[in-house]
Amino acid sequence: MKKKKVIIMGSGFSSLSASCYLAQAGFDVTILEKNDTIGGRARQFKKDGFVFDIGPTFYWMPDVFESFFNDFKTSTTNFYALKKLNPAYKVYFNKDESIAIEDDLEKIKSTFETIEPNSGKALQKFMKKSEDNYNIAIKDLVYNPGESVFEIVNWETITKSGAFIKTIKNQVAGYVKNKSLQKILEFPVLFLGAKPSNTPSFYNFMNYADFELGTWHPMGGMYEVVKGIEKLALSLGVKFETNRSVTAINLDGKQVKSVTTTQQDYPCDILLSGADYHHTETLLPEAFKQYSELYWDKKTFAPSALLFFVGFDKPIDHVTHHTLFFDTDFEAHAETIYDTKTWPEKPLFYASFPSKTDAVAAPEGKEAGIFLMPIAPDLEDTPEIRAKYFDKLMTRLEDTIGSDVRSHILFKESYCVNDFKDDYNSYKGNAYGLANTLLQTHILRPKLKSKKVDNLYFCGQLTVPGPGVPPSLISGKIVSELISKYSKS
Repeated sequence: MKKKKVIIMGSGFSSLSASCYLAQAGFDVTILEKNDTIGGRARQFKKDGFVFDIGPTFYWMPDVFESFFNDFKTSTTNFYALKKLNPAYKVYFNKDESIAIEDDLEKIKSTFETIEPNSGKALQKFMKKSEDNYNIAIKDLVYNPGESVFEIVNWETITKSGAFIKTIKNQVAGYVKNKSLQKILEFPVLFLGAKPSNTPSFYNFMNYADFELGTWHPMGGMYEVVKGIEKLALSLGVKFETNRSVTAINLDGKQVKSVTTTQQDYPCDILLSGADYHHTETLLPEAFKQYSELYWDKKTFAPSALLFFVGFDKPIDHVTHHTLFFDTDFEAHAETIYDTKTWPEKPLFYASFPSKTDAVAAPEGKEAGIFLMPIAPDLEDTPEIRAKYFDKLMTRLEDTIGSDVRSHILFKESYCVNDFKDDYNSYKGNAYGLANTLLQTHILRPKLKSKKVDNLYFCGQLTVPGPGVPPSLISGKIVSELISKYSKS
């Protein structure tokens, strides 16, 4: 029997994941990528011997990556090497106060205890709830396709109904009183793209990912994971074509018959878009769009980001591989992202120095620095604004660590809202998709299967299960199962 042909738009983690599962299931799979390298947001930038991950830099939830490769009777170890970081990360609250989170829960409990008496015991209780929620969420709920509310309504979730009403912020405050410790426990939900005050406490399973499963680094950078999945996909027969921007989706009735790219048309039996969901629907006739402009405009989006990739001529002291600068008011910054949608006056920011762990990241004796400042999507983005905030970040970095860094900058490159729009057709230039708020969870997210076009499917951070690399891998798996269910090859 002739294999059914699947065209996949985009080559981010969800598309790569789906391509492997679909090829394994017997489909003829081709990925079309608009840029000149694959990986979507997880591409790399290289300059003068420095190597930067443009997108994700945190490798969390290693069990999800391992599960993905296990599905193909292989392992992560056959594709890339992992190193567990210690400390996992360091958080600065001001120049005189910082906390390093180590690679073991007992050590973390001891750290908490030195700051607030009895907080170590409180943390142990908090982590038990976190582990329970992780087991429910990651081992069950997130692998459902979001077709019915009954996928998530069962005895376990009913008994935890309160966890969907109370917020992370309220829950954390019930366990520890120290404001710095509270910020550390609230921090992981930033990966879900929402404020702790708006995120259901059920999502504290991210704390289990943080403290129990640990923070890892793929040697060579996150792009090694992309290359590993690409290698697996190629072995399964997946074909890749880069510099192929899809400009039209061609229908015959309620069926996609082909897509048009800047080079040629590609016939298909099934179209799967791992590209931006909103952008994909703009390529359809109006009558076949599921979601209106008003629908998208009313959604709560996770932040965009202003990023800087900086080469330094010497190692930077007093920072770790992952360093968080929480020396300003988090709530005030969050309001600029979700409420006022303005540039922040006193931004929080995150810095990654991969060369602390990985010699590939920078020439010997030098340092690679990645700086990320979360911002509201669709802000005005100009060279002058970028320069202003680079100066703010460098001033804060120097003041906090107490040493000069500016005179050691070899080069800097920036990436912001306009780049997310240009490179990924990202709606409003968002970086992380839809926030995981209560009203944007599971069945309330945009659907994996189009309701109006019979053979059109979607995957990635704007649909189920949500933002982040592990959820994207899962999204690729569950959409491939839907395609197999509705389109027998």
